[in-house]
Amino acid sequence: MTELKDVEQEVSRFRLRLLAAALFVLLAFGLLAARLVHLQVFRHDELATQAEANRIAVVPIVPNRGLIVDRNGVVLATNYSAYTLELAPQRGASGAAELEALIDELATVVEIGPRDRRRFKRLQEELKGADSLPIRTRLSDEEVARFMAQRFRFPGADIKARLFRHYPLGETGSHLLGYIGRINPAEKKVMEDWDEAEQGNYKGTDYIGKLGLEQRYERELHGTAGFEQVETSAGGRAVRRLSSHPPTPGDKLVLSIDIRLQALVEEMFGDRRGALVALDPRNGEVLAFVSKPTFDPNLFVDGIDAESWRELNESPDKPLLNRALRGTYPPGSTFKPFMAMAALNSGKRGAGTIINDGGSFQFGGHTFRSYGDKGVGPVDMHRSIVKSSNVYYYSLANEMGVDLIHEQLEPFGFGVRTGIDMDGEVTGVLPSTDWKKRYYKKPEQQRWYAGETISLGIGQGYNNFTMLQLASAAGTLVSGGQRFRPRLVREVEDVISGQRQRLSSDALEPLPLKPEHVALIRSAMHGVTQEGTGTRVFAGAPYASGGKTGTAQAVGVGRNEKYNAAKLEEFKRDHSLYIAAAPIDSPTVVLAVVVENAGFGAAAAAPIARRVFDYLLLGHWPSEEDMAATREGRSAAPVGTPRVAAEMPLPGPPSAADIAASAPGAAAAASAPPPALRQAAAAQVPAR
Repeated sequence: MTELKDVEQEVSRFRLRLLAAALFVLLAFGLLAARLVHLQVFRHDELATQAEANRIAVVPIVPNRGLIVDRNGVVLATNYSAYTLELAPQRGASGAAELEALIDELATVVEIGPRDRRRFKRLQEELKGADSLPIRTRLSDEEVARFMAQRFRFPGADIKARLFRHYPLGETGSHLLGYIGRINPAEKKVMEDWDEAEQGNYKGTDYIGKLGLEQRYERELHGTAGFEQVETSAGGRAVRRLSSHPPTPGDKLVLSIDIRLQALVEEMFGDRRGALVALDPRNGEVLAFVSKPTFDPNLFVDGIDAESWRELNESPDKPLLNRALRGTYPPGSTFKPFMAMAALNSGKRGAGTIINDGGSFQFGGHTFRSYGDKGVGPVDMHRSIVKSSNVYYYSLANEMGVDLIHEQLEPFGFGVRTGIDMDGEVTGVLPSTDWKKRYYKKPEQQRWYAGETISLGIGQGYNNFTMLQLASAAGTLVSGGQRFRPRLVREVEDVISGQRQRLSSDALEPLPLKPEHVALIRSAMHGVTQEGTGTRVFAGAPYASGGKTGTAQAVGVGRNEKYNAAKLEEFKRDHSLYIAAAPIDSPTVVLAVVVENAGFGAAAAAPIARRVFDYLLLGHWPSEEDMAATREGRSAAPVGTPRVAAEMPLPGPPSAADIAASAPGAAAAASAPPPALRQAAAAQVPAR
């Protein structure tokens, strides 16, 4: 009986446990069913969207960057596609040792040289947090195939197809064009403030313009990004393209620059430092914008290595400095025509006033000397410019005073930015009493001393201007007061529609210069080429030009000392300057040129101006002998028979061979030296 009761109790407990288990199972299935209903019914649309997003990725397509061509259609900046081997450390090796080991392993499959490793380390330092960084660029098809066959061995490494910028003429016009480089953290932070549309347009973009026109016209050159929808595997790799929206290439920039002229001037500078700006005074278009020495912008395209960067950055010649835009120099005697116009405008001195130049000017117990202490005798305004009389302008500056000089010459553009379409322009210095108070902090330094005014008359003292300012001012002077904001880009072309937008230079309010005053200055500047300091340089020229030589001190000379170039280090010698206009009666081109530490204006700067005019007005390309003489600073007049520019090869758009040479698998790198400047630059002079 007891046993039967125990069995019944045991069965009862089992039934309770079975019921509890059944209830638990039913509850679990109920919860599962409720969750399923919640997910399938109430959250169906949301989860379906997420699932589709996991299956389908929207990948941005970077547009082709716009071309840059000169006024004749010569391609200065273009693009090509190539494969790159890139590393994403955050998805692969975690430590420096592991990353180095990964690179060593990769080097057994794809050649990775010391320069590649140095560049990669530099990019790691500069672009911390970047998704991926290139360890090798421009891989051949064979290298791509070798890597893809062993891809599983290298987590965090991948092959990507990239567009690369290419500058076919290498160093020619590098300061003008600038270059592109990877977007750095500071630039990314700035881009965060852009509107949503702009940020979206730059998704997938790793490179932007850094200097020159590449930077100034970044928006026009970049284009509009496209996108494609791709189906991805569980590992995130694309397996099928579903749809795509093609990108819109960037606009093409058509420059006012004549690249043949640019290359000609750069070659005439040789290894010397300096700058030249040539422009059309009738509209402000810049014809040449030269800064020497130059650099190869192709070095920066895929990240410059530390050794090349150090060589450029630490060179005493400062090849990265855009001397035409940011280099400031005392104008020396090239300032005298402007001082003469200021005297006429202000009424401080008439054209016929005679000043006796005895070789020195006394003021406050100090002697202001002429070159060699030689006077030129009695001079009026015309003769003062032709013979470059220092005494005439010492006395004129003393009569006018610093503030009147500033008032008269600032409208010409001295001491203010010209507004050229390039970032980074400096103001230079046209001194005044107010300027000195703002510039210096100590009261004794803020005071203007009368003796400081004297040297301003001959373009020395605090005077410091860019060649861009000097050329623009010369254009205003010889054109009778017409003023334009200089412009480098002539047209912006939509490559899809073919429509061109002409960017006319902004005309500024003209200066009220009297025609008789302008005629006097023109006549005097022409006299410089006929009987003055530029006579030998322009001997035999079949056109009438005008100019003014200048020799500016790079370092000061003591009161009782005399300048002796032979006893000075090269960097301390005087600068050679020249301003010029031609044809002088109706100028179509004006220029300003400085050759650093090269001595007299007639010795180094003026011969370069002569070559520019011969090219633009006659279509002449200098002979080999003349070119060499100009480069070496020993030529003052044409030598031999000049060649006609039309007979020289004309560079144009890249040929099929050029494109093949830059494509993946080609042996030649995109940064290989371009053809000789002689072949790349000389060509027929177009009608203007």
